[in-house]
Parts: sequence; C-alpha cells; structure tokens
Amino acid sequence: IPPPPTPTLPHSCATGASSTVQLVLEPGLQLLSRKQRRLIRQNPGILHSVSAGLQSAVRECQWQFRNRRWNCPTSQGPNIFGKIVNRGCRETAFIFAITSAGVTHSVARSCSEGSIESCTCDYRRRGPGGPDWHWGGCSDNIDFGRLFGREFVDSSEKGRDLRFLMNLHNNEAGRMTVFSEMRQECKCHGMSGSCTVRTCWMRLPTFRAVGDVLKDRFDGASRVIYGNKGSNRASRVELHHLEPENPAHKPPSPQDLVYFEKSPNFCTSSGKMGTAGTAGRACNSSSPGLDGCELLCCGRGFRTRTQRVTERCNCTFHWCCHVSCLNCTNTQVLHECL
Repeated sequence: IPPPPTPTLPHSCATGASSTVQLVLEPGLQLLSRKQRRLIRQNPGILHSVSAGLQSAVRECQWQFRNRRWNCPTSQGPNIFGKIVNRGCRETAFIFAITSAGVTHSVARSCSEGSIESCTCDYRRRGPGGPDWHWGGCSDNIDFGRLFGREFVDSSEKGRDLRFLMNLHNNEAGRMTVFSEMRQECKCHGMSGSCTVRTCWMRLPTFRAVGDVLKDRFDGASRVIYGNKGSNRASRVELHHLEPENPAHKPPSPQDLVYFEKSPNFCTSSGKMGTAGTAGRACNSSSPGLDGCELLCCGRGFRTRTQRVTERCNCTFHWCCHVSCLNCTNTQVLHECL
C-alpha cells in the first residue's frame, strides 16, 4: 500500500453536505476549527499523535478493503477520502469509525510513551488485583484518548439531521472498539522465574485488531432512519435518535456501525458519485470471492499479462557482519479488470 496523503478529518455541515478539515503540521493550524486549535494548544505534543493516528486509519482502511470493489482510495486533494464522505452508506460509516479509532488509539499510546505533556500512563489501577497478582506498570491511557478523541473529532459535526447522528454514532463506535479490545498484560516476579506474583497493566490492542473488528461491524452494519421521541422541550437532547429502518430489527448497539443509504456498486468511474471504478484493478482468476475476477470486474472480463520480477534470494549471513544474496528472476502472471 502506498504511503497515505496528508490526513484529513471527515465531517458534515449543518446542511448535510460534507467537507473536511485538513490536518496540517504548521504552527498556524489555519485549517482546523477554533475548538480543535484550542485543544491542540492545550495539549502540547498531541498534534503529531493525531496526525499519526489518522495516517494509521488510512493504511488500515486500505488494508481491510484491498480486495473489495471499493478499496478505500485516497487523493491528494483537500478531501482525502473523496466524495464518499458526503454519503450515508456503509463505506462512509467505516471511514468515520476507523479515523475516530485511529485518533483515540494513537493519543492513548502517546500518553503512555510520554510524548504528550498533558497526560501520562493510566496509574489509577493500583494495589492487589487477585490472589497472585497486583496492578502496576504503565497502562495505556485509553480514557484520555477517548475523551480527547470525542472533543477533537466530534467537534467537526454540526446540525441535528440524520447524517449528523450517523457520524457521531460511528465516531463513538470506533472509540468504543479501541476500548473494548484492550487486554491485560502481566510480568512475572519470583525466584528462578517461579512467577509467584505478577504485575499487570492494561495494553492497547494492535490497530490491526481494531480494524478487523470494525470490518466485521461494517459487514453487519445497521440501516437506520431518523427517529423523534416527541416534543418535550425539557428533554430536547434526547428527542432525536436513530431507529432501525426495519421495525423488526433490534436498535443498533453503541458499537454497531450505522448507515442510511445503499452503497453505489463502485463498478464504474463516476465524478458525481466520486467512485473510481474497478478498471485496471488486479484480480484473482481462481477465486470465487470478492477478490475474484468475476465479482471484482463486475462481469466485464479481465486481461492477463506476464511480467518478470527480480528479487533478492538465497541470502546468507557472514560473520561479521554482512549479508550476501543472489538475484532471482521469476515470471508473474497478472490479471487485470477491463
């Protein structure tokens, strides 16, 4: 996967039309909102972490969808994900969830690494945890990561329409996925490795694990409609909510991804829809799955070509200290969609 372009935060305007706030590494931060600039200034060192988190999100998105018709394409323009963020489909839901998760994950890890001045490890877990272990070490600060992520990412959302509710829900689903996938790690203490007592702390999951869970949620995403509980002015915040489009379905959980419109087929290039199509994409001629030439090429057929690739092979380590390799040339057969 090629290195991602400058990351951006997708967000919606009150009218429902989406735009993006480009994350820039300049002191002026002119392209961030006023609240986002304030949060950056209040947390010295956090801008690099936010940028790294968004870049991780782009890479993970492209990995998870590498064999799909929509493969999370990016561009060098001001809107890194293209017009798909203007829509309300499953792919839009995944983009918002994975970018929100990326910011939360990166910030939480940076806290424990000491690269953000306003946060540290999570030291709240202290004392005995069980009969043969106790809390200690440096837990990743997921609570700070979630809080900052909510303040920073969600501040881009304006309005009270269906798109607004969908984006906020998917943002939170991304953050909750990082939280729910945290795991306990321990280190043994004792004579000759007897492990008579253990010191344990909480560790963030790998971002690949987060991406895998969100991809599963993408496959099982809930289609929703705009709900309204009534006109009680005292509880206006609770009036607007998401309901399943099918009344027989249960309401989406906080960790489910939600969408409100059908996805394009992504088969052909469309400037209006913001889709690149699948022409020229590599496909697997022997696979019946989504990466197979029949499905990926949308029935248009494919062409086959060969290319010679030279790689280093039969490498040997010589003491001390260099590695010698041979050059091996192989012929690869490639299939590309028409």
